[in-house]
Amino acid sequence: MRASKEINSFWKKGLESSLFQIFITFLKISPVSFGGGYALIPVIEKEVVDRKKWLSAKEISDVFSLAQSAPGAIALNSAIFIGYRLKGGLGAIIALLGILIPTFFIMIVFSVAFIYMKDIPKVEAAFMSIRTTVLALIVYAAMKMGKKALVDIPTIALAAMTVLIMYFFNHMIHPIVLIAGGGVVGISIYLLRTLKGEHRPYKQANSPSQDNYSDYMI
Repeated sequence: MRASKEINSFWKKGLESSLFQIFITFLKISPVSFGGGYALIPVIEKEVVDRKKWLSAKEISDVFSLAQSAPGAIALNSAIFIGYRLKGGLGAIIALLGILIPTFFIMIVFSVAFIYMKDIPKVEAAFMSIRTTVLALIVYAAMKMGKKALVDIPTIALAAMTVLIMYFFNHMIHPIVLIAGGGVVGISIYLLRTLKGEHRPYKQANSPSQDNYSDYMI
């Protein structure tokens, strides 16, 4: 009896993160991706962390940081990284297909419909409201990521400086330069603190035995 329960528990756990479940999860997420990838961040986090419990809050934060640093859309990159984290290369492909297929067909339908309905006042009002809601989702995603990224004075200063540079010089500096610059600043500050013999423990570390990735950052 006990062995049967253990087998059923193992089988259920395997199904929870199976390729089919990964595909269905991102298939459900994709149709609500109005406003681009950043608006989709809280949706992905709620589904993957809160409901499915495939990743922890710290792990999903690392995924989003890596996804926005890599070329391409952050939603697609996040799906690839999460799928790979769960089921390897095949999981990455399945997650990518799940999030890509609905968007492809929805955009075809929307493109055709928009041609015929773009001048209707009700349609214009609907899109205006959608843009406002998307803005709120992006702000919420920024707040969630900020709690994990802004951990001390240097990180806050770096974030503020980056915002100012993007605001005043966005037509002169490519975002990839700022991302690379952030990495260089982080390594420089780490080396400087190492030379001084300083050690700053990471407050959100899960356990003393785990490698503290924040010690290698700012």
